[in-house]
Amino acid sequence: MGTPDFAVESLKALVENQYNIVGVVTAPDRPAGRGQKLKQSPVKEYALSVNIPVLQPEKLKNPEFLEELKALKADLQIIVAFRMLPEAVWNMPPMGSFNLHGSLLPRYRGAAPINWAVINGDKETGVTTFFLKHEIDTGNIIFQEKMPITDDDTAGTVHDKMMVLGAGLVVKTVKAIEEGRAEALPQDNDDNLLKHAPKIFKDDCRIDWQQDAESIRNHIRGLSPYPTAWTEFKMKTGKDISCKLFFAERNKSKQLAPGQFDSDNKTYLSIGTGNGVLNITQLQLAGKKRMTIEELLRGFDCEQIESIL
Repeated sequence: MGTPDFAVESLKALVENQYNIVGVVTAPDRPAGRGQKLKQSPVKEYALSVNIPVLQPEKLKNPEFLEELKALKADLQIIVAFRMLPEAVWNMPPMGSFNLHGSLLPRYRGAAPINWAVINGDKETGVTTFFLKHEIDTGNIIFQEKMPITDDDTAGTVHDKMMVLGAGLVVKTVKAIEEGRAEALPQDNDDNLLKHAPKIFKDDCRIDWQQDAESIRNHIRGLSPYPTAWTEFKMKTGKDISCKLFFAERNKSKQLAPGQFDSDNKTYLSIGTGNGVLNITQLQLAGKKRMTIEELLRGFDCEQIESIL
């Protein structure tokens, strides 16, 4: 059970290890792009390419879907980047249902564990497999595997590395369950370990230039490439231009006030924070494509910026 690319890697690993996948459950096809043509999920595309039956319920409690799922007679259900399941679904197979989660639980329970780990400046994260129960992301842990977060990692690069690491852990978990040696242990609910990873909304992505440089840089990295940190350029024409920021570097040789900027209109754009200065290296103006700062400055005059909000 899964929908995005993150889930494809695990499904592919199971197929390549000759496990009998009796079916895939994924999101319904959705309109996408300018033409609003129906688009299949990445999991559906891969499943069809290897002739695996696909179920796409709108509602997981639908009696018709539950009958279709039951008819597959699965021994085990594996959930990777899907949605919350009702007990009628996760309690169906005799060997249970387990989830692959993108954090070292109990840290970062919730919808956006990768983003929040980078935003918070963590140096380490990992993946966890656990059996499902009623409360989200609280089930007994089967296995965990750690991985570092480097200073230059973004949510995107962590996602891609974790996707591969997670696929290996899924195969390891299935093998352990198959051989009857999966000793699932309760999560440690120590308040010092608990961190939450709630869904991120647009207002959460806006940059507060009063914060210190390292916090803002982590904020940018943790939201890159999606949902993306953003700010606004207040132009001398009176118009505000929204700008997404994908990456920034520390500049320890300059001193600027929060939101104050400096540029040579050729190679750099520096912005002051509450403590330190950042050089913006990758960005995207509203209505334009993503580009490097050098590409932007070939056609954009920073002298027309009045302030950065």
